[in-house]
Amino acid sequence: MTYDPSRANPLAGNPLKIRADVEKALHDLFNPLLPFFSEGGARVRLTAAAAHFDRIAADVEGFARPLWGLAPLAAGGGRFDRWALYREGLANGMDPDHPEYWGEVNDRDQRMVEMAAIGFTLKMVPHLVWEPLPERAKKNVAAYLTHIRRFDYADNNWKFFRILVDLGLEEVGVGFDRELTERYLEELDGFYLGDGWYRDGNVRRIDHYIPFAMHFYGLIYARLAKGDGERTARYRARAEQFARDIRHWYDEDGGALAFGRSLIYRFACAGIWGAYAFADLEALPWAEIKGHYMRHLRWWARHPIADRDGVLSVGYGYPNLLMSENYNSAGSPYWALKAFLPLALPESHPFWQAEEAPAVTPREPVPLKHPGMVMMHTPGNVVALSSGQQNYQMRFGAEKYAKFAYSSRYGFSVESDERAYANAAFDGMIGLSDNGRHYRVRESNEAALIAGDTLYGKWKPWGDVTVETWLVPANPWHIRVHRIETPRPLHATEGGFAIARADLDADTREEGEGRALAHSTTDLSVILDLSEGAKRAGRAHRAMPNTNLISAKTIVPQLRGEIPAGTTLLVTAAMALPAGGDTKAALASPPPPPDLAALERLFASEGIEVSAIQVPERF
Repeated sequence: MTYDPSRANPLAGNPLKIRADVEKALHDLFNPLLPFFSEGGARVRLTAAAAHFDRIAADVEGFARPLWGLAPLAAGGGRFDRWALYREGLANGMDPDHPEYWGEVNDRDQRMVEMAAIGFTLKMVPHLVWEPLPERAKKNVAAYLTHIRRFDYADNNWKFFRILVDLGLEEVGVGFDRELTERYLEELDGFYLGDGWYRDGNVRRIDHYIPFAMHFYGLIYARLAKGDGERTARYRARAEQFARDIRHWYDEDGGALAFGRSLIYRFACAGIWGAYAFADLEALPWAEIKGHYMRHLRWWARHPIADRDGVLSVGYGYPNLLMSENYNSAGSPYWALKAFLPLALPESHPFWQAEEAPAVTPREPVPLKHPGMVMMHTPGNVVALSSGQQNYQMRFGAEKYAKFAYSSRYGFSVESDERAYANAAFDGMIGLSDNGRHYRVRESNEAALIAGDTLYGKWKPWGDVTVETWLVPANPWHIRVHRIETPRPLHATEGGFAIARADLDADTREEGEGRALAHSTTDLSVILDLSEGAKRAGRAHRAMPNTNLISAKTIVPQLRGEIPAGTTLLVTAAMALPAGGDTKAALASPPPPPDLAALERLFASEGIEVSAIQVPERF
């Protein structure tokens, strides 16, 4: 008996080839929410699970986030029969005298995030959500939005939320303090790094918030703002540069690189491609942009991403609270509907008319100096070798930002027990233990450099232990070199890529000195010890369930061994490929170990600091 994802995915069975398919997908995603609207229409409560903000704010998420898809649908002439419900909910939610009032905001608040969708909707379809409202409701909406925008927003992509509210207020003729608008636009420019790349605030991380937030909102502004030609031209130019890099975060099958926080937003990752279309910006040929967009939606149509009733779950490839953030409520996944922005465009737009072109997947590694990554396209996959970023605020921040390798096909794993060293997955990373129970991994870097297509990071798992790591692409393999200096003995476990595990132990596992391999009906994953002298023991580890983002049960090839006091050099090669194809040839041709002295000379002469580490560390 096989699991049927069509029971848990509203996209299943949809060919997702043409505009009509995308429109149907939006309806199929929205309709399961209807039974959960409150009597007054202002709240959508999906589960009893909580986020760090209050329950009402979570209900507002459920109400507002579908508007990211519904407003473009209506603006493009698409039919949606529930605008009366949204008008009622909007009026009641912003009415202080109504039982479903959303509550007054007097500080930084999740409601500030959700009002961006409402401002966007007022801008896009005022005839559906504003003009039919009675005067009292209009006054309440105007008062709520002008009040909420006066407070300071988080010092990151949140600053765009005030801008989007202001676009809506301007559209419906409500006055506001434009000095606040201009101040945030200037502060957002302060996050720009160059070459099309931003950082999401003054933090040591560059993740999917750059495409699906910074550029997504910037391109909306470029399309909708009035009288700000110099800035909108700047946004367009930056986004055009960015396209040439961000396309390498997507594989040939449509999967996006699994990296960083907020991955429960899933196909929000298609938002950047839809935003290019919405802004009428042919940053790449329309055929390539459309190919990335449609393939990504089809990739998600294959995974059980919803609950039994069709409501999107918290999780990634399947329902999974373990990998979520503390700001993820049951309504949070509906930011995925940002993917439907191009429904604002008519069928005649060249984006919709284009024939899909395949992804650009060079065999040569693609260095990206700002996020500190080297991208490797392999069959059905894209791998990012990562110099390492930092996120102390997020749950499993080390797993989401500081592994050595990330993948679109194999995702990554979060750990389920920090006091169970022997059971940890450690895919794409090395874990060190001084007592066999607790462990340390890379969480941040003291230095992070890129030289050509090679990466370097220096990090300290303990105050008295230093690790230097070099990452070298050798497609389809990659090589990791670790120089460990420790005053006391340690134990090390290093993992390759996690692949899906079959029931009844039906997979092939090979374990030996200096080598571990896992082979399923769909994939092969292998790790080799290229170190001189005694080799670490290989283990094909059956990881704890629900730790991997894409597959609920996985096998991770690992190398395990003692690290004596003093200086130890470890050299590792890892690879994962779909079963069949060139796997035999790749296995027969592992890469040779690199020359460490040559690596040191390379970084001494050509190494430059990656942008992701250039912000002072904050606690």
